[in-house]
Amino acid sequence: MLKINNEWRKKMQLKVDYNNMMADFVGIEQGFTDKDFSKNKTLIANAYKEVCANRGLGMMGWTELPYNQNEIVLDILKTAKDIKKKFDNFVVLGIGGSALGPIAAFQALCHLRHNELPKSKRKAPKLYVEDNVDPERMKALLDVIDLDKTIFNVVTKSGATSETMAQYLIIMNLLKEKYGDKAKEHMIATTSESKGNLIKIAKQEGLKTFYIPDGVGGRFSELCPVGLLPAAVVGIDIKAMLDGAKYMDKICKQKDIKKNPALLTAFLEYLAMQNGKNISVMMPYADSLKYIADWYCQLWGESLGKAVDNQGNEVFVGQTPVKALGVTDQHSQVQLYREGPFDKVITLIAVENYRNTVMISEGCKDIPDVSFLSGHTMNELINTERKATEYALTTAHRLNYTITLPEVNAFTIGQLLYMFEMETAFAGAMLNINTFNQPGVEGGKNATYALFGKKGYEQTKQEMDNAPKKDPKYFC
Repeated sequence: MLKINNEWRKKMQLKVDYNNMMADFVGIEQGFTDKDFSKNKTLIANAYKEVCANRGLGMMGWTELPYNQNEIVLDILKTAKDIKKKFDNFVVLGIGGSALGPIAAFQALCHLRHNELPKSKRKAPKLYVEDNVDPERMKALLDVIDLDKTIFNVVTKSGATSETMAQYLIIMNLLKEKYGDKAKEHMIATTSESKGNLIKIAKQEGLKTFYIPDGVGGRFSELCPVGLLPAAVVGIDIKAMLDGAKYMDKICKQKDIKKNPALLTAFLEYLAMQNGKNISVMMPYADSLKYIADWYCQLWGESLGKAVDNQGNEVFVGQTPVKALGVTDQHSQVQLYREGPFDKVITLIAVENYRNTVMISEGCKDIPDVSFLSGHTMNELINTERKATEYALTTAHRLNYTITLPEVNAFTIGQLLYMFEMETAFAGAMLNINTFNQPGVEGGKNATYALFGKKGYEQTKQEMDNAPKKDPKYFC
């Protein structure tokens, strides 16, 4: 457990460097000026007021998660302790926010080869997050786990998520075939307390159940039992994560945009969108943060990609989120970012102090192109390459800014997740849209229901049957 006090919290505070969003650094044609801030004072103030006024209300229940879960955390920690004693594998059955958050926290805060470590070193179960319905993937999971030593966590708020419930049906059937009435000892449900199918199933089956608050949507759910239970099982300090979120929340309550990182970055992204920058690239320079970018892609894309505004006017807004990894994608994507269309904002995530230091050995003294690396560390190399990418982007007049974590730990990850959630809320308010619905997702779900013959979707099935048939001449 981290030893947290106010001095340490301040030392661990995230920093945002947005110099390279400004005209002084990327040029007047692409960059912004102080006048852009003053011209949009009303927009900024109204977005701030809207988000603050709706804290804890409707689908903004996630803003209370850092404060209202003391009893739940105790239950999670007790359950996690029991799981560690009995099981070697913890498998999450879920998709979207039910999967991306747990994956991101696991990658960030556990050993990067956690599942490959011997049990004596990892001191926690292996974690598998099954976030797809590819039949080969399900078969592969069953090939590597021992059911006797495995517990499953089925996660869906509605209990109507086809992918997750298909997984549940398969796994519960296997458990019942092998364990009969004791199948429930191998399954935990995380769902709505008051509505939906899974809570009914959980009660019928006698499953241990954790609840997703009504005001918490999937993409905002990592800091509730959806993410906290898997995190606790693999040994992550969930109290520190929530403390980090609480710390960031206090920072994000400041009205001054220059002191509120979420309001600031939301406004910068808003300005970028208004200037044709319709792609948001998230590029962490740490393998531990790789899946933070995946999690961000859902949060940003599903929240801001909307056809209509709050008055019902067609607006078709949003940025396409793209995930990248430094330095890996310097060798695949940065060519496009630096010399392609001026349609992107690149967010770099830096880490000041990595958890390990690796020296680069002496050698190849007769080859200057190699020997110059000797005596340095991989830590120096990755941060030097990040600075070089930043410089290359800036000199090519490409908008970019950097978020710096003093180190990767449960507290700073709690800050980072919460900052992105607040940034998304502020950006949605600036765009005058409903940030928290996802009507576009429902279209695909409804079509799936119709194709499977689900009752109540007969009209959709008829519409699909009446759609123009594909023309063979357009096959290649």
